[in-house]
Amino acid sequence: MTDKPGVETRFEQGLYASRWLMAPMYLGLAVSLGMLMVIFFKEMAYYLPQTLDMPADQAILAVLTLIDLSLAGNLLLIVLFSGYENFVSKFDFDTGTDRPAWMGKVDFSGLKMKLIASIVAISGIHLLKVFMSLGKGDPAHAASAETIRWMVIIHLTFVASGVLLALMDWLTSKAKEH
Repeated sequence: MTDKPGVETRFEQGLYASRWLMAPMYLGLAVSLGMLMVIFFKEMAYYLPQTLDMPADQAILAVLTLIDLSLAGNLLLIVLFSGYENFVSKFDFDTGTDRPAWMGKVDFSGLKMKLIASIVAISGIHLLKVFMSLGKGDPAHAASAETIRWMVIIHLTFVASGVLLALMDWLTSKAKEH
């Protein structure tokens, strides 16, 4: 067995170390999680004073908006933790029993599935909010038939993408078994 030349070894070490260039991006995602939190509380502050006078359908829309923001936050956390652990470095501190069960176990395939599932859920909530606002006579929030058509097409595209990704993962796992 021959040893690699020193230049090749240093080059490979440099490539391996370059994964740390992703660390500031994950820090940026943590900051964006803070931004989402501010928007969540801004929405909450907007809807809370209206609660007693709000009709049920508007209350549902308000709750869907908050759910949408929390799903986006969950999506950010999944990308932040899984991406960091899969591509940069493992978390090597004791998080105790508070550590989410999926942390350290979500590989790239699992990350893709969690991402597409979150995107489908977020898209579905947006679509539901548009459908619920139909016929309310509020021109500020009215969507045209063309906009709704494109929202449905985009949502179905996300759903189809998720099904196809799941199928590809299933086929890949079956191929590994043989």
